[in-house]
Amino acid sequence: MLKAKGITKSYGKLNVLKEIDLEIKQNEIVSIMGASGAGKSTLLQILGTLDFPNTGKVWINNTEVTSLYGDDLAKFRNNKIGFVFQFHNLLPEFTALENVCMPALIAGKTMDEVEGKAKELMKKLNIGNRYNHKPTEMSGGEQQRCAIARALINDPLIIFADEPSGNLDSNNAEELHKLFIDLRDTMNQTFVIVTHNHQLAKMADRQLWISDGTMNLDESTL
Repeated sequence: MLKAKGITKSYGKLNVLKEIDLEIKQNEIVSIMGASGAGKSTLLQILGTLDFPNTGKVWINNTEVTSLYGDDLAKFRNNKIGFVFQFHNLLPEFTALENVCMPALIAGKTMDEVEGKAKELMKKLNIGNRYNHKPTEMSGGEQQRCAIARALINDPLIIFADEPSGNLDSNNAEELHKLFIDLRDTMNQTFVIVTHNHQLAKMADRQLWISDGTMNLDESTL
C-alpha cells in the first residue's frame, strides 16, 4: 500500500530524517514511536503528502506521490488519503454531519449524494445522535470520532493519524484504540499512527521507532 525509499529531510543544518526506508501493507496498522523531536510527525507529513522530502520517494498504491504537484496532488490527497489529528480540526461553524461530508463536497459531490453515507459512518462510530451538533456541543471523544468519519468519507486507501488519542482522557483513548482495530477488520483500512501512547502502539500490527532521524524495528535500539 505504501513504500518510502531514501527519505531525508533537513531544516537548515538540522537533519531530521536520514535515509528512511519503509513499506506498509494493505490492511495493516503500523505505529511509529520515538522521543519528542525524533522526526515522527515530519515523516508522517511526508508520507501523507503534506510536506516534501529533500531526497527520496514515496509511493501510495503504486502512485509516486512525491512527483505530484498542484491540483494533481490536491486531488490525490483528497480522494485517496485520510487524516486524523490530535486536535480534531473540525470547522466550528458547521455541524458534525457537515464536517464529515466536507472532503466529499470538496471533491465535487453534493450534500444529497454523500449525506446518507456520512450518517452511516457516524452511526458506525457511535455518534449517530450528533448529526446536527456543532463541535463545541460534543465531547472530545465524540469530536475525534467525527474526525475519523470525515477521514473515511472518500474511502481512502490509507489513513494517517498524528497523536490521535493525545487530547483524550484514558477511557476515550482506549475506545479510540479499539475503534482503529475495528475499522481495520471491518472496512479493510490501513493506518499509520504516530503516537506516544504505548497501549495504542502495542495494539498495532507493527511498531516502528525513530531515533536520531533513522528508523528502527524496536525500542531496544533507542
